[in-house]
Amino acid sequence: MQKESNKSQDETIILLMDRYGDMVKKLAFTYVKDMSTAEDVAQDVFISCYHNIHRFQRRSSYKTWIYRITINRSKDVLKSSRFKNWLPFKSDQSHVSLEQSPELRLLKKDDKSIVTKSLLAVHEKYRGILYMYFYDELKIKEISEITNLKESTVKTRISRGKELLKKEFERRGLER
Repeated sequence: MQKESNKSQDETIILLMDRYGDMVKKLAFTYVKDMSTAEDVAQDVFISCYHNIHRFQRRSSYKTWIYRITINRSKDVLKSSRFKNWLPFKSDQSHVSLEQSPELRLLKKDDKSIVTKSLLAVHEKYRGILYMYFYDELKIKEISEITNLKESTVKTRISRGKELLKKEFERRGLER
């Protein structure tokens, strides 16, 4: 009986990794601003999911649960002294294998785009919400559940974030 339950949990985690893996990496990247660290965060998120899947109470969707874990883990990494000490001394040389997945190549390319750089320049309080709203096309209610913020707060942050993003675009010469 226990073996069958573990098999079901394993299958669920694999499904969640397939479905949300790229989104988790991209969301983590909007917080940590480093692809290697974002990949580490994504790995930590799914390890946490694996160890805690039995605690998932289905009061929210798996997507909401995973995004909440991603945001919390990303913030933990940003607060960690290891990250703060490591980041300024990071070299620009990539330690990634030459045989990258198409998804990783797309993420690498995307992380160099002006739009992404502009988004990353916006304060963290707006950046994650803007990412979920525009890139993941989440509804305000979903973002509210993920961030534990009131819907009115999410709306305000989207509005203010758009203004900051517009200013950042103008600063970078991307006026519409």
